[in-house]
Amino acid sequence: MGNKSREEILKLAKEMDVKFIRLWFTDILGQVKSFAITDSELEGALENGMGFDGSSITGYQSIEESDMIALPDPNTFHILPWRPKEKAVARMICDILTPDRKPYEGDPRYVLKRALERMKKMGFDYYYLGPELEYFYFKNDQLTEILDKGGYFDLTTLDGASDLRRDTIFALEAMGIQIEYSHHEVGPSQHEIDMRYQDALNMADHVITYRVVVKEIAQKHGVYATFMPKPLFGVNGSGMHTHQSLFKGDKNAFFSKDDKYYLSDVAKKFIAGQLKHAKEMSAIYAQWVNSYKRLVPGYEAPVYIAWSRRNRSALIRVPEYHPGKEKATRAEFRSPDPACNPYLTFAVMLHAGLEGIEKGYQLPEPIEKNLYHLSPEERKEMGIESLSDSLGEAILIAEQSGIVKKALGEHVFTRFIELKKKEWEDYRIQLTKYELDNLLSIL
Repeated sequence: MGNKSREEILKLAKEMDVKFIRLWFTDILGQVKSFAITDSELEGALENGMGFDGSSITGYQSIEESDMIALPDPNTFHILPWRPKEKAVARMICDILTPDRKPYEGDPRYVLKRALERMKKMGFDYYYLGPELEYFYFKNDQLTEILDKGGYFDLTTLDGASDLRRDTIFALEAMGIQIEYSHHEVGPSQHEIDMRYQDALNMADHVITYRVVVKEIAQKHGVYATFMPKPLFGVNGSGMHTHQSLFKGDKNAFFSKDDKYYLSDVAKKFIAGQLKHAKEMSAIYAQWVNSYKRLVPGYEAPVYIAWSRRNRSALIRVPEYHPGKEKATRAEFRSPDPACNPYLTFAVMLHAGLEGIEKGYQLPEPIEKNLYHLSPEERKEMGIESLSDSLGEAILIAEQSGIVKKALGEHVFTRFIELKKKEWEDYRIQLTKYELDNLLSIL
């Protein structure tokens, strides 16, 4: 991507006949917010940012102190490929500042930047991430009517979305996102397009861009794309398995040729940190009531807190090492879902790993058995815990967590917990079809 200067952006905008620039940022839940400026405002925006009212943004300020500044990051300037070429529309992702031009505590992008500062102080240069976002295509946003009955890697007329995926990949690449591969996923009408790994901040920007692009291109084709973690009962949900490694310069700090698992001490402590804090972080990486419908045994969802090399039922998988591929040594954190706020999720994941390094956590032996096949007694004997089975429980655990509070900062932490408690309460008091079907006639 390189560092683009303001002058380059102004020149580019002129050359590409850009008339509107959409300024993007996310609210506390990771929903993209956007307002547009015209080309005549661009120079001023790059210099001073644009003011807006933060009191209407979920998890931001109260009315009394609502003035905010959105300062666009020049490196995120891209033309929106689904808009007309003449009088084109570009977008830029913003950092949010307070009126006195300090980073705003409630900006999720700033939460991730703070985590990366901690990493740099500890002597690492990059936190590389490769998240795999799964999603479903439905005929519209009202019903879960599928487009195909394909399965994993299917290539048949069953995969009715091949053209859709193709157009989506072209659009993602036009937005500066490198794509490694795409395929049909396990569920009917379920798909995955994998981005090439990037450092954490770029990748979080890519994730929010990816979600917008997938939805926009689906809409152009007259269908609906959803990142809802579990839209279909009895079928795999959508996850966001995230491959991660720490680098010092161009050396992978996770690799050791002398270890039987080819994992360095740093990697072991990092993984141990994520396992130890997995339950506390759950409300962040699986932040919706629906997330916990995905996190159930079976369905390839990782509910058991353990690590392994081959076993996809474990929370963290370390793909086996291939000689000559030192740079590819990584840990795959399998519990996040694609409806999380990537800035907050990557920040808590990084903090948990760094905590493990700093405090010297010990990594237990890997568990290569399929954890779904063990009885509760066997799991208990092996000391294997499970993730929370509801958002309600996850929030109570997060609320007591020092590491989550440290990662999010007081402002985001307090507001996030408050919002999620409300969501859980609204959900908890619902009367479901299940209750009426099963209880009304017998009680």
